[in-house]
Amino acid sequence: MKYDITYTLDQLPEVAKELLENFGDHRVWAFDAPMGAGKTTLIDEICKLLRIQEVTSSPTFAIVNEYHTADDSVIYHIDCYRLDDLAGAYRIGLEEYIDSGEYCFIEWPEVVTPLLDEEALTLHIEIIDDGQARRLTID
Repeated sequence: MKYDITYTLDQLPEVAKELLENFGDHRVWAFDAPMGAGKTTLIDEICKLLRIQEVTSSPTFAIVNEYHTADDSVIYHIDCYRLDDLAGAYRIGLEEYIDSGEYCFIEWPEVVTPLLDEEALTLHIEIIDDGQARRLTID
């Protein structure tokens, strides 16, 4: 299913809801976007809809944040920005998170692309309208 939407920050809750309704069966979501495009903010909105118990935050330094939902599911929020290569991903056991069957939301996924199967969803986010809006596409 091809998906293409343009949105502003105030529309983010509706976008998150639409994404879960259309793509919620995918457990691995790779967010391909430049710095400042709102990857973490969108993931936060999605996590709210999944009823996580904790406050979300960017896992840039921890690399993986683990959240728990009201129904005892686990959500992994992964930030690969500091990973230099695939070997680094293997060293921290990233493939175990990706293969867990739980939701995995991955920021800066380029280095771990070889670990993602064909079921992984890649969301491309562009900054448009002088930074006032975003365009999200899924092929």
